[in-house]
This record gives sequence, C-alpha cells and structure tokens, in this order.
Amino acid sequence: MTLIPGDGTGPEIAAATRRVLEATGVEFNWDVQDAGADIASEHAGNPLPDGVIDAIRRSTVAIKGPITTPVGTGFRSVNVALRKALDLFAQVRPCKSYAGVRSRYADVDLVIVRENTEDLYAGIEFEEGTDNCAVLRETIQKLSGAVIREDAGISIKPISIEGTRRVVKFALDYARQEGRRKVTVVHKANIMKHTDGLWLRVAREVAEGYSDIEFEDRIVDNMCMQLVQKPELYDVMVLPNLYGDIVSDLCAGLVGGLGVAPGANYGRETALFEPTHGSAPKYAGLNKANPTAMMLSGVLMLRHLGERDAADRMEGAIASVIAEGKDVTYDLKPKADDPTAVGTSQFADAVIAQLQK
Repeated sequence: MTLIPGDGTGPEIAAATRRVLEATGVEFNWDVQDAGADIASEHAGNPLPDGVIDAIRRSTVAIKGPITTPVGTGFRSVNVALRKALDLFAQVRPCKSYAGVRSRYADVDLVIVRENTEDLYAGIEFEEGTDNCAVLRETIQKLSGAVIREDAGISIKPISIEGTRRVVKFALDYARQEGRRKVTVVHKANIMKHTDGLWLRVAREVAEGYSDIEFEDRIVDNMCMQLVQKPELYDVMVLPNLYGDIVSDLCAGLVGGLGVAPGANYGRETALFEPTHGSAPKYAGLNKANPTAMMLSGVLMLRHLGERDAADRMEGAIASVIAEGKDVTYDLKPKADDPTAVGTSQFADAVIAQLQK
C-alpha cells in the first residue's frame, strides 16, 4: 500500500489517518513515498519523482495527503500529473451530511463522478504572444473563420467518445453497486455542440444498457441552481473534468466544506485516494488541521479493498466524534476560537477510542 504524506499540513493529517486505518484491524504494508513542493529541490525541481508513480503501479492502491499547487506559475499540478500518468479516469467525490458539521443543509447525500483526464484540464495550452499561439490562431481562422485576438492565450478542450463512455459506464456501475437510485449527466451541450454534445450523446447511449438506474441530464448552470435549491432531488452526477471540479466544490459547500469532503481516483488497474482540500501550508506543523477528509478517503479505500465492515466502523467512529463535538478541531467547533478545540493528533485519538468501544 503506497502512502504519500504530501506537503503543508499533509504529513500531519496523513499520520493521523494512518493510525486510524491501522486501528480498524486491517493489516497494511505501507510503502511511504514523498512528493510535493518540499522535495522538488532534491529532484531537479520535479515534485513528482518517477519512483512515486512506479510505487503506485506496483501496489495498485495509494492514499495521499494534499500537495501544494502554485497558482499561475510553477509546475502544473502533482495531482493532475498522477491522474494522467496512471490514467485515473474517474474521480469520485461523495458529499454527505454529518451531524455536528455546520451547514445550511441537512441529510445531503450526493456523489460526484468527474472525468479526470480530458476537457480543459488536459493541459493543452498555448501562451499568449508565442509563435505557436500565433500559428494556432491562424489555423483556427483558416478552418472556422473565427478570429481570435492577438493578445489571447488558448486552451484546448478535447472530449472523446472513449473517454466519455468509460466514465459514464463507471458512474452507472458505481450507482448499481452502491444501491443508488439515479445518475444525472451534466453538460453544456446547448452551446458546445461538438464536445459537450458528444459527451451527452455518448452518455445517453451508454445509459441504454442500465434500465435499472434512472438516468437524466442537466445543463451545468441549471444544475448548480438546482443543487442549491433542492439537493434532495439528486443522487449520482457524472460530469466532464472542469464542471466536475467546480460542482464538486459546490456540493462540498452544501455539507460543510472541503474539510469533510473525501476523494477517490480510479483507473482500470490502480486507485488513488485523497482529501479534496488543499495543503494549507500556513498551518503546517501546528497540529491544527482537520483530518476528516483524508480519514473519509481512507474509508473509501477500505471499501475498494473489500473491507466493508472496517470501512463502516471507521466512518461510524468519525461520525460519532464529530456529532459529539468534544474532541474536534477548531473548524468543527461552533466558533473557530473555541478554546476546547483539539489538534489533528488528538482528533485521531478520539476516533481510535470510538473504534475500540
């Protein structure tokens, strides 16, 4: 089992999660691998050494802490690089209400399935002012008649039949396996006819083979409004990469934020589990970070490994600690400056104590 602690607060929440996973009684043979900003200088500026990817391929299952992604400059993203290198085409982000977590909503239970390798996150970009960008602008004008401003940067949005088919099939299989009632495919096919139009067409074709699962589609902007107004109408949603990133954060907001939002990335041969929040480097080493999202990612990993009893017990223990509200981090207290808030490690201690009851 590969464990990547990450950077920022990652090592702290990874250590807490590891202790809780081990307290379930499931045996793990950990292969700890470092990645992220903290080790980039040791690898010629590369935050993702080849050895990390090789380790995940060997173990086929990995769990990682958050890793810093610079905004606007620097390496693109370790997370994106891992998904592409391992062809982790489906990201699953459950968003579920837990008693004790502050939220305007209750009883939300949604699952986002996000295509992970294509769309505007494919990394096909052309910088403004470069010769390649100029050639591309001229080619686009020649082929389509569209004139792009000379001072524009350009990103390409590829969506393929196979990429769509496999992630929609994954979402429908997931719904069937987990006893979910409905899958909603989300798109902007009314505007983007040849990308989102393809996405919607292929999704409908795949859904024809799943008569036991209710299937529908929603335009992405309407989907956002619907989720805010009446989230109880929805269940599993499958989205292209960019929309999935945005809508999954919206859904996390419905249940209290990214601090309680786990994530899982699945390929045909490998799976990678991770919290969906960032690394919060300003809190690194302070024993303050909320480990819930990574612990719940560990729950998803246990289910993937077939350890459903351990997964249910671990999720129940986490939920009990949060509901009691005593041994939780500052962000789970009614007020952030509550002096009774505990640290990352103490939160893990409380979860372990619940597991041992």
